[in-house]
Amino acid sequence: MPKLTSHPVLKKINGFWTNLIGSPSAFPLESRIFHSISISLIILTSFYIPYNFFAGLYIGSFSAFVLWAFFGYQYYHSRFNGHNHNNILFGLAGIGIFSLNYFANSGIDGSTDLIWPVYLLLLLAISPYRQHIVWLVAYLMCFLIVHAVAYYYPFLVKYPFTAGKGQFIDRITVFPIPVITIYVIIKYIRRSYDNEKRISEEKAATVELRNQQILLQKDQLEQSSAEKTKLMSIISHDMRAPLINIQSYLGLLNENELESHERPALEKELLNATNNTMQMLTNLLYWSKSQMEGPLVNLVSINLLSVLQNTLEMEKMQASTKDIVLNYRIDDNITAIADVDMLQLVVRNLISNAIKFTPHGGIINIDAQLVLNECKITVSDNGKGIAPDKQQKIFSINTEPGFGTNNERGVGLGLLLCKEFIERQGGRIGFDSTFGQGSSFFIFIPAAVGV
Repeated sequence: MPKLTSHPVLKKINGFWTNLIGSPSAFPLESRIFHSISISLIILTSFYIPYNFFAGLYIGSFSAFVLWAFFGYQYYHSRFNGHNHNNILFGLAGIGIFSLNYFANSGIDGSTDLIWPVYLLLLLAISPYRQHIVWLVAYLMCFLIVHAVAYYYPFLVKYPFTAGKGQFIDRITVFPIPVITIYVIIKYIRRSYDNEKRISEEKAATVELRNQQILLQKDQLEQSSAEKTKLMSIISHDMRAPLINIQSYLGLLNENELESHERPALEKELLNATNNTMQMLTNLLYWSKSQMEGPLVNLVSINLLSVLQNTLEMEKMQASTKDIVLNYRIDDNITAIADVDMLQLVVRNLISNAIKFTPHGGIINIDAQLVLNECKITVSDNGKGIAPDKQQKIFSINTEPGFGTNNERGVGLGLLLCKEFIERQGGRIGFDSTFGQGSSFFIFIPAAVGV
C-alpha cells in the first residue's frame, strides 16, 4: 500500500508548506516552528479583526490587528530576509497585548486566560534555553499582577458582550488559537525527536557495522599471520629435515663409510622421505597458488574412471611399498562435473593420507556411486583413525599433523587443500573416523546428469 505522502496532491501541499516555513537545511527547528505559528496566527487574526470589529469588540479587534501586524512583520524578515525573530520583543509584545486584552475583554470571565499559557509555550519553543526561566518567571508574575489588579480594582475591567451567548461566541472563536499553536509545536517537537532518534539509530548501526568490519579484518589478519607461521614452520622444519638426511647420505657415500649391506635399508628410508617431501612440496605449491590466484576453476564434464585411473594406479604402487592392498571400484559409466587437476589432487591426497596412517598389510578401498544429482567418492582404510580431540580441526590450517605408521610426517595442508578445492567445484567433503579402527573420507561433486 503506497504511503499517503506519495500522493501527488499531498506532495504539492507538503512542498508548498515547506516553501512557506523554510527547509530544514536552511532554517533551524526554532525558526521553522516560529514560521508555522506565524502563518497560522496571521490566518486566524485575519478572521478575528473584522469579526471583533463588527461585534463591537473594538479592543479585541485592535489586539488582533496588532498580533497580525507583529507576526507578519517578524515572519517576513525571518523567512525572506534571513533575520532571526526577536525573542525579547516577541515576549514583551505578548505581555502587553494580553494584559490590555484581559481588562478590555471581561477579565477572568473572558477568554484571554486561554491564550496566556499557549503563548508562553510558543515563546519557550522559539527562544534559547538560557531565557526559559526568565520568561517563565516574567509571565507568572505578570499573570498574577494583572489578575490582582482586576480583583482589587474591578471597575477597570470592561464587559463588551453579554453573558451567555456573548461568552459562548467569545470562547468558541478564541479556542482555535491555543489548539492550533499546541498542535504545531508538538508536531515539530515530535518530528524533531523522531529524526534525531532515526539519525542516532543509523549512527549506531554504522558504528556496529564498522566494528564488525574491524573485527573481521582483525580475524583475517590473525588467520593470515597463522598461515604465514604455518608456512614458515613447513619450510624451516618439515621440508628441511629430509633434505638434510639426503645431504648426510651423499656425504657418507662420498667418504665411502657405508657398508654394502647398509645401503638398501638406508636408500629405502631416503626414498620414502623424498616421496613424502615431494608430496609436501606439491601441496605447498598448490595451496600457495590457490591463495594468490583465487578461485580459478575449469569445470568440465568428465568420465570419472578415465580421469582418476592413472592416479589410482600410481597410488596403488605407493601402497604396495607398505604391503597395503588398495582396491578401487568405479563404474565406467559415471560422469561428473569437475576440474580435472583439482579432483586428481584431492583424490591423491586422500589416498596418500590413508596410506600414511594405515599399517603394513592394511586395506584401502576407493569406490564411487551416484547419489541423487551428486557423485560420491569414498576413500576408506583400516588404519589408525583420528583422535576425537583432533577431529574438530581436521580441515583447518591450525590442525596438528600426526605421524604415520612409519613415522611419515604430514604438514597439515593436505586436507585443507582438499576442502578448498572441492568447495570451489561446488562440492563438499566429510569424514567418519573411529580412533584405532580406521577412517572413511568422502567427497561429493555434481554429477553430469543428462550430459
